[in-house]
Amino acid sequence: MARSAALAACVEAVLGSRSNANRVFELLELLAGQEEEEDILCAGRACSRLFGALLERRELFVGPLPAEEASLADNYSAEDKYKIWMRHRYKECVDCLAELMGHEAFQVKELSLCTLMKFVELEARYPLIRVEWKGSLTFPRDLLKVVVDGLLPLNEDASLLISRFQEYMEYDDIRYFVIRAVTESIGQVMQKTKERPLPFYQQNVFSLISPINMPSKESDMVKFLVKQDNWEELKVSKLQAHKQAFEKMWLSFLKHKLPAGLYKKVLVILHDSILPYMNEPTLMIDFLTLAYGIGGAISLLALNGLFILIHQHNLEYPDFYKKLYSLLDPSVYHVKYRARFFHLLDLFLSSSHLPAYLVAAFIKRLSRLALTAPPEALLMVVPFICNLFRRHPSCKVLVHRPNGPEDISEDPYIMEEEEPSKSRALESSLWEIKTLQSHYHPEVAKAAAILNQSLSEIEDDISGLLELSAYELFDKEVKKKVTDVPLEFEQVRGLFGKKNDVFAEHFSLD
Repeated sequence: MARSAALAACVEAVLGSRSNANRVFELLELLAGQEEEEDILCAGRACSRLFGALLERRELFVGPLPAEEASLADNYSAEDKYKIWMRHRYKECVDCLAELMGHEAFQVKELSLCTLMKFVELEARYPLIRVEWKGSLTFPRDLLKVVVDGLLPLNEDASLLISRFQEYMEYDDIRYFVIRAVTESIGQVMQKTKERPLPFYQQNVFSLISPINMPSKESDMVKFLVKQDNWEELKVSKLQAHKQAFEKMWLSFLKHKLPAGLYKKVLVILHDSILPYMNEPTLMIDFLTLAYGIGGAISLLALNGLFILIHQHNLEYPDFYKKLYSLLDPSVYHVKYRARFFHLLDLFLSSSHLPAYLVAAFIKRLSRLALTAPPEALLMVVPFICNLFRRHPSCKVLVHRPNGPEDISEDPYIMEEEEPSKSRALESSLWEIKTLQSHYHPEVAKAAAILNQSLSEIEDDISGLLELSAYELFDKEVKKKVTDVPLEFEQVRGLFGKKNDVFAEHFSLD
């Protein structure tokens, strides 16, 4: 408490008389020293009040800052010499606060962040940049870059501090200049790594840029921290410039190799939060192609991104269904992302204009893999296959082929063929589904038997089956109420088929 009062008196003394200007060093020494956390917080608050007031009173030098020694020359007035000297003290304060954004105590980090952002706002209102011509931008981009660099440390997770910063991203001008600062930071940091991922840094970048809420139209851009007189003429007021900066930022981020966990996070938000705000979404094809090669759920999500580019942005990608077909392996019925896989597979195969040979290849491979699938997956895939028959009636030849193959030894279908058009699926039949009609689980056998009948035109809703688990299936069976279970064809009349009185006659105790 005494420390806080002493610092408050120091601030009042410096603001009250220029003869007390040297007392500013009391604040800066405390701010820069290895003091107790509470002392640093008190010094930070005092510096915030002092330099905030000096900015508002325009008592800091405006324009390119001369070296401190050069300002002692006779060509500067006493007023300018004071302002130059105090501007250097302000710079020292900013440097200390930037360093404190990496302090171990979160309260210190938070205070440093909020103080720097206060200075950003004040410098935007009372610029330290001299206006040379009408189109000059006076926004303190360099100071904001200091903040962004503090939010993106290389060796620690800064997600908590970044979440505190997100409130400032609601301002259109702050968001625009943060986007540009992030792009610059990525270029400076990642070029030194020789394509080696920096997990903490890249995760911090993602934490900062993934929640960005871009405006959809120029009329939505109404919230600015500050507006210059010539605001309408500057890029920061144009939606097109925002989209260009946004696109450049994401492309610069994604052109470098990411930690494995980040690929999935990026792909999940790609279609909602990134592609709609890019001027040329098809530029994402390199990233999506690279992500596909990683395998598993990431490959599937990458195909989802490619599917959006194909259907919404006219991307030519002839190998799409070949790549999708190659993802069908025995694991698809067992992986934890099975529900998402089949949801997207259903979406990809929803068009009725797909060629019959292609759909038949998918039906055959799904059916073959179903022979080793668990019951909960089979209860989903059988209706899935039935829906494909409804969309593509020409594939029903797989069901209605009387002299078709009855097992794998006679089947012309080539399971190992990577090209669907060469798999000979249309020459085959669905003996695999016929086999499932003898499955040990009665519900599976019942579901497979539906192909013995003519299918209705209305598709089955499989959304409720995508998440079906073995536990739910078992629980459902256990809770079934069973009454009057038949155990014998004829009622038992005696131990050996004779009447009980015959048994009693031979073994009577009388």
